Amino acid sequence: MNIVEIVTYVVIFFGLYVEIFLFITFLEHKKDLKKRSNTISTPKAYPTVAVIIPCWNEEATIHSTIESVLALDYPKDKLQIIAVDDGSTDGTWNEMKMYQDNPHVKIFQKENGGKHTAVNFGIENTDTEFITCLDADSFVHQDALKNIVAMFEEDKNIMAIAPSIVIFKPQTFFQQIQKFDYIMGAYVKKMLSYLGAIHVTPGPFSVFRREVFQKIGNFRKAHNTEDMEIAFRMQENKMKIANCHTARVYTVAPDSLKKLYKQRVRWIYGFIQNILDYRRLIFKKTYGNFSFFTIPAGIVSISATVYIFFSVAYNLLVWIIKETTNLVYSGFTGFSIIFKPEWFYININMVFFAILILYSIIIFGIIMGSRMVKEKLSLYVIAYMLTYSIIAPFWLMKSIWNSVISRKPSWR
Repeated sequence: MNIVEIVTYVVIFFGLYVEIFLFITFLEHKKDLKKRSNTISTPKAYPTVAVIIPCWNEEATIHSTIESVLALDYPKDKLQIIAVDDGSTDGTWNEMKMYQDNPHVKIFQKENGGKHTAVNFGIENTDTEFITCLDADSFVHQDALKNIVAMFEEDKNIMAIAPSIVIFKPQTFFQQIQKFDYIMGAYVKKMLSYLGAIHVTPGPFSVFRREVFQKIGNFRKAHNTEDMEIAFRMQENKMKIANCHTARVYTVAPDSLKKLYKQRVRWIYGFIQNILDYRRLIFKKTYGNFSFFTIPAGIVSISATVYIFFSVAYNLLVWIIKETTNLVYSGFTGFSIIFKPEWFYININMVFFAILILYSIIIFGIIMGSRMVKEKLSLYVIAYMLTYSIIAPFWLMKSIWNSVISRKPSWR
């Protein structure tokens, strides 16, 4: 057995390990998941909650975002809406001024300093028991906050709760395939919640107890992934993070490949940098599954995807050179060329079987995720799996390269 065979088998093993681990977690908590999905959550008491909406050049969506918060099924006297314009250069502030006489909405304008400064500004201008941030291109389901507060009420040890994020009215091809990326993400996040291993509290409507900020401080820039860094920091301080899959939040997805690519480069770059910043947590028993599963799984996933991409690309290049050489010396005899990859004498049957299992579990996750967030499946799920298999390695490699040369990706 040569080195290529060994690496290939190791990559397949860890890929299967991650997916099967999540699958087993699902089976262990199947009854609880079903119970929560079929139960309407109503808290016994309604604590005060501040919804901070940081804005930068969001004139097209800020009105709908604020309206979605005003429509929440939650006592208005317990809800504060704080919209902060972070130095927008478009008509965002004019849209926000429509609410200057609304008693439930406070609007502020400040110099541009980045999203984390706008959220921190909001935190400093409220004294509510709970605090949440809502991106200005996202919209909350009317029951989202009620469901989250009820979950906090069940477990006093929970310090933050992340919602399920769904694509808002997908139109373009790339928005349609992202729909299934987010559905799969809802499934994974719920399983990580059961494991106590969530690594990000998404900007769209993750809710925190105020004491989180009192004990570990406010948001940091953190490579433009402040929602990830604070989750890492919470894990380091052993603060419990959960997921409420019945709390749905809708977000506007990038509508083109270029925008999607830039978004994912920023996300993956931030993930890599946060792992480097918090590398002291890796394989430390005191940090549980976050240390032994989430971070290693992320590293393995990135490494495996890039390795498989280069393996396939190399094999394809070798075939092209071989066939081109044959044509040069033997002449063209018609369209009879068939691609026959030479997988370094690896057991193709075993590899194919393992990949089949891997994709089957992924499809299972998508099906379960769709039920959790009440989204319908479509044939775009096939396009999602095929397209992401081709384009994901490129933003992963770009993120790795940016990390190597210390180049920070742009926000948009």
